[in-house]
Amino acid sequence: MLFKTETEEELKRIQGMGVPVMEQAIEAYRSITTSKEFREIERLRSLARHNEATALRHAAEVERAKWESVVAEKDAFITELLAQLNEANNENRIK
Repeated sequence: MLFKTETEEELKRIQGMGVPVMEQAIEAYRSITTSKEFREIERLRSLARHNEATALRHAAEVERAKWESVVAEKDAFITELLAQLNEANNENRIK
């Protein structure tokens, strides 16, 4: 249970169970998380997650732009072919 907690309320609930080993583990956890080194590691981890999300979003945008270009080129090609077919049909009708 201790390793699955995400909030201070959950820690307090576990601590309230009155199990000495759990209380010691919670106190050890709190002493570690208040250290400057731990806070810096957490800051860097958060920054890394943000940078990863930004890079993934950018890659998705680049990929979407690429495929939009491919589809636009295909549509232009099809439009040109249809125009040529219509022109050929009109010429055949005139003859």
